[in-house]
Amino acid sequence: MVKLAVEGVDEGALNTRPNANSNSMSWLIWHMTRVTDRFIHYRLADKPQIWTVDAWHEKFGMDPDPQDFGMGWSNEQVAAWQPPPKDVLMDYFEAVNTTAAKYLSSMTDADLGREITMTNPTMTLSARESLGILVWDSIVHGGQVAYLRGFYRGGGWHR
Repeated sequence: MVKLAVEGVDEGALNTRPNANSNSMSWLIWHMTRVTDRFIHYRLADKPQIWTVDAWHEKFGMDPDPQDFGMGWSNEQVAAWQPPPKDVLMDYFEAVNTTAAKYLSSMTDADLGREITMTNPTMTLSARESLGILVWDSIVHGGQVAYLRGFYRGGGWHR
């Protein structure tokens, strides 16, 4: 949905916040990709995130902090964020989703039953249950991106 939603959207629309209390499409895509990268690699696979391993943080002009994924950012922080070019943003999105799909397809029933400690709020869930949180987050933010695409460019894009 996200790749289709940003097709034909220029960087001006991609980087525009509809108001001072909302996020741009580019920030939402960065955030949801960081969530997936952190969740799959750090929480499930117990491996370093590709954010740092493949130096995506450098391409974004950001610190390599693997725990920074936008959660809890203030409106001022979001406003100050400098998005990368669209191709860099979407290449990171694609790289994370490709590695995530590869890892998820390799998971066994035992892997899915493994307990994962989640934070904010702190709770223990099976990997299977915790994946529901990731799916929910992706649907929410993907929907926000799709809505903003329609807001800036009009309807009919998804057909």
